[in-house]
Amino acid sequence: MQTRRLGRSDLVVSAFGLGCMGMSEFYGRGDDRESVATIHRALDLEINFLDTADMYGPYTNEELVGRALRGRRDQVVIATKFGIIRDPTDPTKRGVNGRPEYVRSACDESLRRLGVDTIDLYYQHRVDPNIPIEETVGAMAQLVQEGKVRCLGLSEAGPRTLRRAHRVHPIAALQSEYSLWTRDPEDETLATCRELGTGFVAYSPLGRGFLTGQIKRFADLSKDDYRRQSPRFQGENFQTNLALVRRIEEMAAEKGCRPAQLALAWVLAQGEDVVPIPGTKRRKYLEENVAALNVELTAEDLCQIDALAPKGVAAGARYPEAMMDLVNR
Repeated sequence: MQTRRLGRSDLVVSAFGLGCMGMSEFYGRGDDRESVATIHRALDLEINFLDTADMYGPYTNEELVGRALRGRRDQVVIATKFGIIRDPTDPTKRGVNGRPEYVRSACDESLRRLGVDTIDLYYQHRVDPNIPIEETVGAMAQLVQEGKVRCLGLSEAGPRTLRRAHRVHPIAALQSEYSLWTRDPEDETLATCRELGTGFVAYSPLGRGFLTGQIKRFADLSKDDYRRQSPRFQGENFQTNLALVRRIEEMAAEKGCRPAQLALAWVLAQGEDVVPIPGTKRRKYLEENVAALNVELTAEDLCQIDALAPKGVAAGARYPEAMMDLVNR
């Protein structure tokens, strides 16, 4: 397995990781047995970078990951996140908490659910607009001093916030959405990460599954699938984005690979400091994703892909309006 270092930290991870969110919710019903088998297969394939968060489930995804890693903790770099608060009476409602006292309690609970002594990479899931980032990161840095956390990360933080955070404590990784239909990080975020020595972790590198070519109709999404609420999966946006996928499918056929493999190979080609974390809950798709490492993209190929999927090509916002207010802060 190829490896990459997260920024200037001591975290060396597999060239891409495994996003575990969908194993517990958002993308239809899960199967814990298959999910655990998928995590074990990932470890067998030397994928050592697992991504979860306390709000996935909520809470149950960390517990699932923890069960899967019993006896294999030393094989894994565990990343988890805190900061998004969900209402137990209405899980669709979201809040953000970056208060120092909450940072500590959230970390302790994640350690307990995961069944580990140390979290390798601890992210603030979303920036709290009501708490100075210096206060939140200061509390996170204290966790490093206490040995509860090895390295710090931020998710969906803007370049200015990243700079402020970095002055308090080195930020090993910034996690943001990045794919052929979400190229926003190219505006300023990637350059800032490289200037500061912060690694970049790309979530949803397959466009929440859309770039795989497996979703042909809105009706293909189950009634409890989060993507039914996503603007990119609705109405005319769906049809416009489907046309993009067809172009990717055509090029993938020319390269002798699957659309998902082409999309992942493109993300991997954006720099040795970029680590995609495609999510899946099935071994079949995990193994297909791993094969993306064998897809070689020439300079000509990359130019062709840029023409097929230029920045801003996707129709619709990547989140509903209320959630968009919380990204790139």
